[in-house]
Amino acid sequence: MSAIKVLIVDDHNLVREGLKAVFDQGDEVEVVGEAGSGEEALEMVGKVLPDVILMDISMPGMNGIQATRMIRERYPSSKIVMLTMLDQEGYVYEAVKAGATGYMLKNTSSDDLVHAIQTVYDGKALLHPDATAQLLKEFVTLADHKAKDYGLSPREMEVMQLLSEGNTNKEIAKALWISEQTVKTHVAHIFDKLGTSDRTETVATALRNGLVT
Repeated sequence: MSAIKVLIVDDHNLVREGLKAVFDQGDEVEVVGEAGSGEEALEMVGKVLPDVILMDISMPGMNGIQATRMIRERYPSSKIVMLTMLDQEGYVYEAVKAGATGYMLKNTSSDDLVHAIQTVYDGKALLHPDATAQLLKEFVTLADHKAKDYGLSPREMEVMQLLSEGNTNKEIAKALWISEQTVKTHVAHIFDKLGTSDRTETVATALRNGLVT
């Protein structure tokens, strides 16, 4: 059996080097490319055609979840394993919704990581036990709060949906035929009503509570 071709996506060079060193010790996995950002990952996928992508979540600019969503849109058959130290509420659900079929923590053993890659390559899904527990918790939270709308107005719901799709204030203003200042006011009101402080937290909260699709 030929080695599984893997693309490593992580903004830390030491992490990428460490993973490559682990895979080089065996013949199950071949690292065919490395990317230090979500944007770079999008470019690399079409060039190196990996069998599996190892994707970090927390990266500057386009994060791993956004990159996963865009890669799956462009390359629907892509197999992506989220590999992260983060276990914050909302990330597992977001990752699965974006199209990831694996979710592992960076403190997992090298054997378990290779097994996860092989499992996802074979067309199956695999989540770290801690991630599975978190996902179940998030589903319960989603069910409990599905009907909760936080008092958002119809216009604020439109802005919230466009926010979740990664649009800038300028792009939202153009889409809704309103001024950027009006968009900023709506965004500020959304932050207040959801009790959030930035766009990432706001979108995560909206996703968990079924406010956006």
